[in-house]
Amino acid sequence: MSFLGQYIPLLDTVLLAVGFAFSQQVVLRAGVFSVATAGFAAIGSYCAAILVTRLEWHPLFAMAAACLFGALTGFLLAQPLARLRGIYQAIATLAFVQIVIAVTLFAEPITGGGLGINNIPKSVGTGTLAVAVLVTAYILHSVKQSGVGRAFDAIHQDETVAAVLGISIRKYQTLAFLISGCIAGAFGGLQALNTYSIAPTTFSFAFVIMVLGYIVVGGRRSVLGPVVGVAVLTLLPELSRFMAEWRPILTGATMILISTYLPLGLADTLIARLRMRRLSHAQPEGGHSVRTPS
Repeated sequence: MSFLGQYIPLLDTVLLAVGFAFSQQVVLRAGVFSVATAGFAAIGSYCAAILVTRLEWHPLFAMAAACLFGALTGFLLAQPLARLRGIYQAIATLAFVQIVIAVTLFAEPITGGGLGINNIPKSVGTGTLAVAVLVTAYILHSVKQSGVGRAFDAIHQDETVAAVLGISIRKYQTLAFLISGCIAGAFGGLQALNTYSIAPTTFSFAFVIMVLGYIVVGGRRSVLGPVVGVAVLTLLPELSRFMAEWRPILTGATMILISTYLPLGLADTLIARLRMRRLSHAQPEGGHSVRTPS
């Protein structure tokens, strides 16, 4: 048990990272180049930590508030971003993240400033994180199979065609921001209640890059993509401890190679190839399906 216990913190890190990757995946699927997940996560994390340590709220109510604040922030952020596209969305959402970090730094009486908030009672364990990941994965899979998921895909492929088909670009991209903010806020709150302390540096530019990296490596189309991306980029440094000084280079090289040669990501490329193989086996030469006698 002690042997397994030493890997619990790593497993917690992986589960939290999967949650943040899910948040990032939602907006990318809807055709929004947003990096606001770090800001949503910071808001949810500080919200839960402040409510638990300062106001002595029950962790469950603090988590609900973190989720709600994340969703509300996502909805409000989507309004001015509705007119922006592509790289301009990325710049605007990165500015949003920097504003959130600046607030956590300068609102010292509330947020603890650069030192953050410490001695947060740990009320979230590995089991809770695992359940949160499974529930989120199920919800996102259900969304993907619904009309909302199809609208997201249509907008990502071509906004003009989607608009001609009667799909409201603003409505669905706002919904994507709301869902993304809700997920990131929830997992930000879970992180605060799992790791004893939080600080502004937790949600720095490195956080932004890593969350994007999870999607680049794993893929954005399937729920499995973020899981694979997190597994690769989180476990890779652990497996390369013997070359610690080379770990950042190894991680960066992995992201570059996969984005260049497997642009769909590891999971989505594998799923696409399996689907093509299944179709090729189902259709014999001549392109006609085989009819079996009844």
